[in-house]
Amino acid sequence: MSVKALIIAAGRGSRLKGLTKDEPKPLIKLLGLSLVERVILTAKRAGIDEFVMVIGYLGEKIREELGDGDRYGVKITYIENREWERGNGVSVLKAKEILNEEFVLLMADHLFDVEILHSLLKTRLEGDECVLVVDKRPPDYIDLREATKVKVRDDKIVDIGKRMKEYDAIDCGIFLCTQSIFKALDESIQDGDETLSGGINVLSRAGRVKAFEIKDNFWIDIDTKSDYNKAEKILCEKLIKPTDGPVSKFLNRPISIRISKLLVRTKIKPNTISILSFFIALLSALFFSLGDYLYIIIAGILSQLGSIVDGCDGEVARLKFQQSDYGAWFDAVLDRYADALIISGMAYGYWLLHSDIKIWIIGITALTGSFMNSYTAIKLDSILINNKNIPRIRFGRDIRLFLIMAGAVLNQIFYTIIIIGILTNAESIRRLYTLRNR
Repeated sequence: MSVKALIIAAGRGSRLKGLTKDEPKPLIKLLGLSLVERVILTAKRAGIDEFVMVIGYLGEKIREELGDGDRYGVKITYIENREWERGNGVSVLKAKEILNEEFVLLMADHLFDVEILHSLLKTRLEGDECVLVVDKRPPDYIDLREATKVKVRDDKIVDIGKRMKEYDAIDCGIFLCTQSIFKALDESIQDGDETLSGGINVLSRAGRVKAFEIKDNFWIDIDTKSDYNKAEKILCEKLIKPTDGPVSKFLNRPISIRISKLLVRTKIKPNTISILSFFIALLSALFFSLGDYLYIIIAGILSQLGSIVDGCDGEVARLKFQQSDYGAWFDAVLDRYADALIISGMAYGYWLLHSDIKIWIIGITALTGSFMNSYTAIKLDSILINNKNIPRIRFGRDIRLFLIMAGAVLNQIFYTIIIIGILTNAESIRRLYTLRNR
């Protein structure tokens, strides 16, 4: 049975004034997608494809922007809360007649890692209890003064509120609920507390709210411009992969991420960026084949530029939830063709000037090593991610293309190809030894 998600998107978001302009807070764009789109697409990756969304302030704009959810591959049902200026518990209560089974409750302005939902959805509820996701070790970017605090005892929530002085964790704004939440909210609102926390407190007094620890996963509540900036910074930092080589990590990524931050504002697709990177490599190969030193310098710079742009396709795909197995495979295929063309162009250009047959033998060695370097990296990367005891030595495409640029600037094509041939084949042998003895 598929679990539905209830998203609360009714508030005004007055503390984000300046970013909202004439649009509701959930539609504020962050790296190419609105906040609520990020929530929907994260939940979709966790297997949720049906959403109930409570709208209020400028709700028609949200409805117009998201539609019925078809373009996201999901179904969205809207509930209008004309009392949106009241507490958020009122918004949750508006969904009482629609949700009659377990559901996930999310906030339109809370961003989080999909792993949280993956784990949360595996939680088994007993009777009419609910689950609240909490962070027992909130990172520095969480504003504790504005955060909702919780007191935990034996994995159960015993108290919740913003003004608590003694607390064990922070409310992350992610819930797994049963119908009991609606009855609790009715009781809380009658007692004068219209917040969602008020309803949770009613349940907690009866021992019916479990605490679900977020562990090391990312989440953030975007209430202010400072939160917005922190979220953007963190999402960009998460683009750096643990398998990135040194050139990629310290040179390419700082540049490619800046480019990607511009590209996500456009409609360009990741595969189009892959093709662009390939054509840059093709130009590099053509300039190398001309043999003249000026052309070689241009070719070297283009090869490094292509390496930088090659990182943008994956970055844009991750930032806009457009990752696909085909996209990754398509990029890998184009990279192999690009490597072959660049090394062939280098060998041909050198042979054109020097008529030295040895360059072809060396070139084939370098080309074979480059291909094997990329092939063996796939298996090695999977082991490096899961085994922290293996040294993370990463000699990959980023270093190869950087060496090509350096060799071009120094006008040492012959020795550059020799170095690439030796290093790539030696690295492939080292990887075979590493896998054999793991």
